[in-house]
Amino acid sequence: MTATSPSNGSAPHTRGFLQRPDTRVYYEISGSGPGLVFAHGLGGNHLSWWQQVPRFAGRYTCVTFAHRGFAPSDPIPGGPDPASYADDLAALIDHVGLTDVRVVAQSMGGWSAVEYALRRPVKLKALVLAATTGSLDPAKSGIAPEALARWMSEADAGRAACAKAGAHVAGGLRMLREQPAQHFLYAAIDAMNAAMDKEGVRAKLGSMRTCGLDAARSIAVPTLFIGGGEDVVIPCAAMPHLAKAMPGGRAAEIAEAGHSAYFERPGQFNKLVADFLAEIDGA
Repeated sequence: MTATSPSNGSAPHTRGFLQRPDTRVYYEISGSGPGLVFAHGLGGNHLSWWQQVPRFAGRYTCVTFAHRGFAPSDPIPGGPDPASYADDLAALIDHVGLTDVRVVAQSMGGWSAVEYALRRPVKLKALVLAATTGSLDPAKSGIAPEALARWMSEADAGRAACAKAGAHVAGGLRMLREQPAQHFLYAAIDAMNAAMDKEGVRAKLGSMRTCGLDAARSIAVPTLFIGGGEDVVIPCAAMPHLAKAMPGGRAAEIAEAGHSAYFERPGQFNKLVADFLAEIDGA
């Protein structure tokens, strides 16, 4: 573990590797206070949260990490197995010494967070699921089949439009058009793992998406779903149904945002998260 203290007066920054039985997982820590862990999506790594950590490090111990197999974590031949993500997350929380923790997860990170939450760890105080339902199957959420079918048709067209325009599907056409620099950075972070078989990882994630409303009901910690109104990757319309099943669930939507609202609309995203955490932490 390496600690650095920036000369500009910002919070000390700690970097290190968590040794797992079969690989190493890279992590960074900024700030102080209760634990706030960020779990990135398939197109990201620890850098994805560059617009969140500065916002929350004054109130929380912010932990970002690169999922196993994602640079700068050690490469894994054949790609990582998402079935190990929740174990890695639990080990990381223990390793950095968090006694209570809130987890913010986006897309693929939702599998880490949901599977961790399903274990009902006493350390977990709150959950934010951004553009993800994790291993909770949207088709088993109670959403009307025709609504899901309509989204699938629209999403197919949206992904085709992204491909034609050269837009990253997780960034979206609007980000490319309105925030080309943001889109460029998103794609550059994604390219750090260009050698990975991401379609293979995506298939493994799909095979884990087996949980329904009974599993959602068992997640008792306060949970906030945040969807993007123009998401063509995850059917965000399923989120309110899952939130309703959870004892402490709620859902919000950022209208003019794609799959990565945390990256595209950080001001709106951060406010939703901050207001949610303030209710829980009394801040």
